[in-house]
Amino acid sequence: MNITTYVNYEKYQQANTQLMTQHPQGVPVVFMGDSITEFWPYQRPAFFAQNYFICRGIRGQVSHQMLLRFREDVLNLKPQVVVILAGTNDIAQNSGAIHVPRIADNIFSMAELARAQGASVILCSVLPASDFPWRSGLQPVQRIVELNQLIKQYAVQQQLPYVDYYAAMNDGKGGLRVPDFTSAEDLVHPNAEGYAVMESLIAPMIASVLEARSNALV
Repeated sequence: MNITTYVNYEKYQQANTQLMTQHPQGVPVVFMGDSITEFWPYQRPAFFAQNYFICRGIRGQVSHQMLLRFREDVLNLKPQVVVILAGTNDIAQNSGAIHVPRIADNIFSMAELARAQGASVILCSVLPASDFPWRSGLQPVQRIVELNQLIKQYAVQQQLPYVDYYAAMNDGKGGLRVPDFTSAEDLVHPNAEGYAVMESLIAPMIASVLEARSNALV
């Protein structure tokens, strides 16, 4: 397998080069994730444009692929804050069956790499999902709950902010609320209203982290 194709280093290569040239001291915030992150700026462009948040989501990717491209698409941009939302495609078995603790380890490794470079990290829960239209029949609810528990435990242990999208958006049965936050045909990706809820949770967290970093420099 061609590693460049597998990881898709090329997707943001040109944009990364431009950012590093224009902002050699770094950028404020980078979002790392899969299609849920990638589609966010298309559904709610003002949230990213007005705040100068950088999106580095790639559809279909599992946490291992994100970890492999983490330096190119995140660390090299010298972000102050990294927001990590990963795990949906691992649960969907896009790269085959994988144990939940291994998914969590990949997420934790990204967090540790970012912190080692001096960035602050915000960890996000996996969004609720009751089914995956492209790979139905997996019954993902319990595995998502298990993964979110591990992410939250790690965040508490490491004193990292944790954003619980799952609690805010689930229909009471472990799925993303239809039609409030997604369509019956999708069940995984938020609609504009769903992203608005996510923004209401993540925006104050980012502001708090940036303020704490600023105060620490005074």
